[in-house]
Amino acid sequence: MTVHLTRSDEFALLTLDRPEALNALNFATLDELDTALDEIAAGDARALLVTGAGDRAFCAGADIKELLGRSLAEQRRDAANGQRIISRFGTLRMPSFALINGYAFGGGLELALACNFRLASRTARLGLPEIKLGLIPGYGGTQRLPRLVGEARALDIIMTGRTVNADEAERIGLVHRLADGDLIEAGKAYAREMTGHGLLALALARDAVTRALDLSLEDGLKAEVELNTLAFQTKDAAEGMDAFIAKRKAAFRDE
Repeated sequence: MTVHLTRSDEFALLTLDRPEALNALNFATLDELDTALDEIAAGDARALLVTGAGDRAFCAGADIKELLGRSLAEQRRDAANGQRIISRFGTLRMPSFALINGYAFGGGLELALACNFRLASRTARLGLPEIKLGLIPGYGGTQRLPRLVGEARALDIIMTGRTVNADEAERIGLVHRLADGDLIEAGKAYAREMTGHGLLALALARDAVTRALDLSLEDGLKAEVELNTLAFQTKDAAEGMDAFIAKRKAAFRDE
């Protein structure tokens, strides 16, 4: 097994465990991720934390040896399947956090980009170096990166294939925060700023913000009204408003 799923407090902790290959994503690992995400989606964790085994790499990208000698049909099929699996990290009921320890290159960075939040150690190094192999990113990098850092910065990072250090990654919005010390504990602390809220409201808020990227302001405002109305109909909303009036802590049940 190259993917390990454990429970730590209220969190699901998913660890890529191929340290000898810098936790690179081969096809078997992608299949294991798909299975693990099924289990996470069916569970009761309040957030997902994703990290890599060891202190050298979060994930160094695709396993290049597997890409040699493939037909165009095979490549198209597997790129689409990789996109499908990695996209799941951003659409779970609970928020997802990529804890980037060391290298996050290629498919590894694309996995991190698909997560809702990114926390990096100060030694983290990030990039999409596919251009150096005569390739381009295939697991969502060309689409998610410009949405995070803007077209100009995304073109610079993708077309040079250069490495972005942790300080620059935070400055341009590629990662949300940098962490000193234990990265998993820092990830838990960050996640706990959200996990006390209802998962339904968190998911609706995420959906509303995501729609803003693809809609005009007018259409986005209409979408916000609809999602706000959905949130208003939940039991959690009634509990939250009642708790506010009663000056007590809300007890959300994700209903």
